[in-house]
Formats: sequence, C-alpha cells, structure tokens
Amino acid sequence: MRRIYLLAVLAMTALVTTSAFAQNYPARGVRMVIPFEPGGGSDLHARALANELGKLWKIPMLPENMGGAGGGVAAVNVARSKPDGYTIFFATHPIFAINPALYTKLAYDPDKEFIPVVKLGETALICEVNASSGINTVADLIKVAKENPGTINYGTGGVGTTQHLSAALLAAMAGIDLVHVPFKGGAPATQALMAGNIQMQCDSIFAALGAIKGGKIRGLGVTSAKRDPAAPDLPAIAETVKGYESVLGYGILVPAGTPAAIVTTLNRDINKVLADPAYKKEMTSRGINLDGGTPEEFKAWLASERRKWTDVIKKNNITVE
Repeated sequence: MRRIYLLAVLAMTALVTTSAFAQNYPARGVRMVIPFEPGGGSDLHARALANELGKLWKIPMLPENMGGAGGGVAAVNVARSKPDGYTIFFATHPIFAINPALYTKLAYDPDKEFIPVVKLGETALICEVNASSGINTVADLIKVAKENPGTINYGTGGVGTTQHLSAALLAAMAGIDLVHVPFKGGAPATQALMAGNIQMQCDSIFAALGAIKGGKIRGLGVTSAKRDPAAPDLPAIAETVKGYESVLGYGILVPAGTPAAIVTTLNRDINKVLADPAYKKEMTSRGINLDGGTPEEFKAWLASERRKWTDVIKKNNITVE
C-alpha cells in the first residue's frame, strides 16, 4: 500500500512539474530547424514565421538551416533533439508524406519520432513552357504530347522532388508520355527551359511568376485544385484534367515525447500568427496559402498525402537510394 501511495505521489509531482514547465514555456530562445539551404522561398517563409513568433513570445527565435538528403538530415537532427519544445521543425510535407515511399532507406521514422503540431499552409506550382513553343494551354500540351509521344522533356530539381511528382501525376492522369530530365536544382532547369533545351517545367509559383514576367516562359496552369490568388489569371490544371492537384505543404512538428501541454501552446500561438491579416497578406503575395488548424487535422492530411503519392511513386517506379 505504501509503495502504491509513493508511486501516486511521484506521478502527481511529475504532472505538476510538467504543467508548471508548460505554463512558463517558452522561457528562452526556441531553435527552428529548416531543412533547406538559406535564401530560397521556403527558407524565407520559415524565417518570416520565426520572426512573428519571436515578437509574440518576446524571446529570440534561432533559425538553423540544415539541408541534405531530401530533408532527412534535418529530420534526424530534430528526432534526436531533447523533446522539451525548444527544438521545432519547419518541415515541407514530402519529408513525411513522400520520402517514406521514395527512399529505399530512411534514417528517421516519420511516424514514431515526431508529433505534428500544425499545418501552416501550402503553395502550388505552375506548369510552364518556353514562350516560343506554340503551346498556350494545358489542352495544347496534352494534344502535342499525344500526337508526338516522348518528345516533350520536362526539367526538375531532381528525382522525387515535388516538381518531378507533379509532372508525373499530370502525365498519368492525362494519359500522356512525358520524359523526365533531372537537374541539380530548379534554377538550372528554368535556364534550360528558357534556352529551349527542355520543353516543360513545373516550378514553385513564387519562382515561376518571376520567370514568366521575363517573357521567355509561358505559364499554362497552377497545380492547386483551384486558381491561386497569386496568379488569378492562370487556370488550374484541374479545369482541364479533372481531379488533378499537387501542392507543397508546410507544417511544424516536434520530437516525440514533447509534453502535450507544450504542443497545445505551440499550436495555439502559431494559429494566432497565421490568423494575422498582415502576415496572411504577405504570405499570399508569395504564393503561400495559409491553413492552420489542429494537430489531428495536420496528421490526417499527411496520411492522405502519403497514400496519394505512394501510389504515384509505385506506378512510376520512382526510387532514390
């Protein structure tokens, strides 16, 4: 009986200690791990969020870029970090929804080593062609591809990237043959498209709009289910290919074992940032449509995306060692 009493006291003490810790959270700088190199659109998104959270909490945020292995280097670092709320992961959703099907081996467990906190939002891509190609619409692209199988090459930033999978999904749903040409990054692919060395590319909306304004590239359509506020004049590909959708999602996760009270605090405060009109306007101008919501909603969305892309990856025999 005495032993049971002592165990109950210890459990209650731990609960009170955890609760008090959560109430004081965050009491110091929070490290935000960013799984890409500095300077890109996703990095700017992460740093904008970090800046707003720092202002809300009145503490310094500590963004840390950690690129490599399709986000795997950063994922391993976060998974091995102390689960106390002072390391958070600004992740793109392929790290959890695509990499498990894409890579033959993963150095992290996307299900057991992380807790989803909140879905931040998503950004579409724009499928584009060289402006002198004579292709003006998605319907034109499909017609040319059907009449001349294997003659349309599309460039991407590499095997298994969102650029690659977006085009592969389009080819599958439209019943056309497109040839993948991987480059070492999206920028070289864009240069090849401008030069006419490839015929097509699906690029992030923020980067694509800049290239389209230069006049050498023509946008055909956005990959989101509906037209995007950042490019309202461009149709959604789904207007031609019913049911088509491919987006790059962003979210915050923490290491497994992080106290539930801290997850709740993070979710609440990040949702506050996402609801701010000025922040929302800034993100929309960058082609990022904000979401927010509960940890459960984010977890369910990641699961649905994994089912979708696992099917695409298997049907196209796409793997990365």
